[in-house]
Amino acid sequence: MSDREPLLSVDGLKTYFHTDEGTAYAVDGVSFDVERGETVAIVGESGSGKTVTSESITKILDMPPGEIVEGSITFDGTELTTKTDKELQKIRGNRISHIFQNPQNGLNPVYKVGRQIGETLRIHRDDLSKGEVRKRVVDLLDRTGIPEASARVDDYPHEFSGGMKQRVLIAMALACDPDLLIADEPTTALDVTIQAQILRLLEDIQDEFDMSVIFVTHDLGVVSEIADRVVVMYSGKVMEAGTVEDVFRNPAHPYTKALIECLPGRGGSMNRIPGSLPAVTDPPEGCRFSPRCAYATEDCRTGGQPAMHAVHSETHEASCVYYGAGYDEAELDTGSADETSSRDTMADGGTR
Repeated sequence: MSDREPLLSVDGLKTYFHTDEGTAYAVDGVSFDVERGETVAIVGESGSGKTVTSESITKILDMPPGEIVEGSITFDGTELTTKTDKELQKIRGNRISHIFQNPQNGLNPVYKVGRQIGETLRIHRDDLSKGEVRKRVVDLLDRTGIPEASARVDDYPHEFSGGMKQRVLIAMALACDPDLLIADEPTTALDVTIQAQILRLLEDIQDEFDMSVIFVTHDLGVVSEIADRVVVMYSGKVMEAGTVEDVFRNPAHPYTKALIECLPGRGGSMNRIPGSLPAVTDPPEGCRFSPRCAYATEDCRTGGQPAMHAVHSETHEASCVYYGAGYDEAELDTGSADETSSRDTMADGGTR
């Protein structure tokens, strides 16, 4: 871990949505850091709060009904939660860029791709001439693997395949050499072969641009391939956080273990986690996972969400009472991964 201040620090973030059905506690006290040049994966089931967390960073969520009600988001020493929308416009697409999961919806069908990529440059790099913008756009398309980029810059989105559209969106996100790239399920809509190509592209580009990356996904196989650290979310809370090595070789929280056991390629079968996520408008009194947890005690069900406790190493934490005073973590019997390690198993055959 670097001695420098992290590039991004999220501390106690609470983002709620106020609806006719009540308040939805979508993100409820989330904390994590992103160091310079590293990839942090935020993982969990659909509805766990991953996307809302990532969209809260630059306030691109619907506000209202969404609202950041508490917490701090510090980017390169600057507090973002107090910035106005106008102030954030100087950061969005410039120093922090987003890639979203559906390339079909990420591009305007009536404009050429070159114009859409160039728009970011025209907003944030107004010192560039029209010719310089076009040259930069062609270079970006070429670097993201678009064949014959100088000709394809004038094509419309419908003339690109799904994988090529995603490359165009990556080029758009990289236009201003951002410090932080937030990739929200960027390979979900792609087949496995194209997915692997996009993941390799993102790794290569991260090295080239020296970016930090937040990778939002439900796919632990992907995480095992690309991430340095992992934040496991469930129902708006962080259940576990640590290095990839920590979390995949020795999962601490019962929810993390259950997610890993759901991967194909482990023992020839694929398990399911019984039950379902709680309603975000009516979360459990205690640990959010307690209604589905085989190890839950009365303290788990009524004592609020447990604090994050250090487990196994100084880089590994879990929000579970069994790691607090008065409990024996051995009772969890969550175990370590087998001799081949869950990380190796997932990388070999459990991507989806």
